[in-house]
Amino acid sequence: QVQLVESGGGLVQAGGSLRLSCAASRSIFSINAMGWYRQAPGKQRELVASITVGGNRNYADAVKVRFIISRDIAKNTVYLQMNSLKPEDTAVYLCNALVGDRNYWGQGTQVTVSS
Repeated sequence: QVQLVESGGGLVQAGGSLRLSCAASRSIFSINAMGWYRQAPGKQRELVASITVGGNRNYADAVKVRFIISRDIAKNTVYLQMNSLKPEDTAVYLCNALVGDRNYWGQGTQVTVSS
């Protein structure tokens, strides 16, 4: 099992930045991949960005160039740096960890971007 604790959400004006953190309860080298998803009201959950144990990164087209996923191995933490935020980025952001064929989720953190 793995527990995930997110932090860093909040309210920001359009064009601003936020950094989300996701701390895992075990070494991220024991996790196949970690990622950030988001879910806006009335919409399906969607992948925002992910990083594999080997360091390969993947981004949704809507956030490419603006968002950066990174990790601190010593802290078992994955980050999502979000720049040039837009109102359409408003959502609950959830951290995900894939261990084997099992998905684990954090509790989510709200990101609200005002216009």
